[in-house]
Amino acid sequence: MNKTKETFVFGFALFAGFFGAGNLILPPLLGFNSGADWWLVALGFIISATIIPMLALLAHANVQGTMYDFGKKVSPVFSLFFCFCIFLIVIALPAPRTAAVTHEMAIAPFFGTSSLLTSIVFFVLAFFFVINRNNVLNILGKYLTPIIVVILLIIIAIGIAFPAVEMHASTFELPVVSGLLEGYQTYDAIAGLLMGGVVLVSINNSKKTMSFKEKKVMIFKSGLIAMTGLFIIYAGLIAVGALHNSEFNEGISRADLLSGLASKTLGSTGSVFLSILVSLACFTTAVAIIVSVADFFKAYFKQYEKAYLVTAIICCMVGIGVGQMDVKYIIDIALPALMFIYPICIVLIVLNVIPEKWASSFVFRAVVLVAFIFSIPDFLGFLISAKELAGINKFIPLAKENLGWVLPAICTFVLVNLYESMIRKRTTQL
Repeated sequence: MNKTKETFVFGFALFAGFFGAGNLILPPLLGFNSGADWWLVALGFIISATIIPMLALLAHANVQGTMYDFGKKVSPVFSLFFCFCIFLIVIALPAPRTAAVTHEMAIAPFFGTSSLLTSIVFFVLAFFFVINRNNVLNILGKYLTPIIVVILLIIIAIGIAFPAVEMHASTFELPVVSGLLEGYQTYDAIAGLLMGGVVLVSINNSKKTMSFKEKKVMIFKSGLIAMTGLFIIYAGLIAVGALHNSEFNEGISRADLLSGLASKTLGSTGSVFLSILVSLACFTTAVAIIVSVADFFKAYFKQYEKAYLVTAIICCMVGIGVGQMDVKYIIDIALPALMFIYPICIVLIVLNVIPEKWASSFVFRAVVLVAFIFSIPDFLGFLISAKELAGINKFIPLAKENLGWVLPAICTFVLVNLYESMIRKRTTQL
């Protein structure tokens, strides 16, 4: 396989790994609620669900290690704790959610079987793909992704070409911020940390010997292909949701809206096509998540030959247990966890992308610590009454928008770099 073809296969595989349950059901409802402001909501959504994940892939291209290497400059103990938090979240929330969405949108409407049965069959099939590790990206990139893309583009093209007569007004006070925070629910920033490692392992497992620079270029190009695809799909689904928002009842669920849009654009066969799309998108994401987690533990426990297999079994068992729950419930319980981990993820991604001269160990420690401290009110905001946090939030810029960590982290980055620059100048003068 030549490099260009291999890059596209990796790019399509990355797209398939990123594009799962949340990526399908979140954008249309965002558009539905945003009306004429859909492009502002899309801007915020794309920042957290496309640009930041692309930066995560670029960080992987720079680091060319595992996710453990992202936080090593803070401390090895912190990095290990961070990795375990990420893996706990993805195993317990987004991976099982793929089975839950598959059941609600692709199985229950046609067969009426139990969610437990769907979850069992879903993760048994996923397990067989996962243990066939060396062919995973090839299968995802060559066969499954093109099917997903074609069905989605047809729905988007018809939906935009034949809009409703009228459009309801936006329900968002801050459309960009609303889109940005909703993008957290796609888990794409976390997926960037995971999927970059999957691509890197796949490149290393290939028969070709590639230099550090060649791997960096391939990760960048394949990431650009994947993120371009996500950008088109996200913006398209948000636009379709907005253009047809007057045709659905207020308070419609995410799943029902997506089903309704599929029926309006593809007619009576829309539900069938949507079932195929949902099943494929969710399945590819579940496989990618489990592979990434198993890859990490295989690398970390090198002396234990069955680390990959045992990890895959545990992930699938957890998936079966949580995957039988309601989709809305899984989304709701995820919010506090995302508010806790996302600021740290974003900070680590950015610090691993920028030139090393501006990202010393001291910078890593200071910025991560400040981001964590100032994100605590955002995290607590989903657990306790907003009134109890009002006294704290009024002193923190952007706290009301659940982004109170952003400006303190940026200021810390600038101040620490200025301090280190002054120290270097003094040392040089002496």
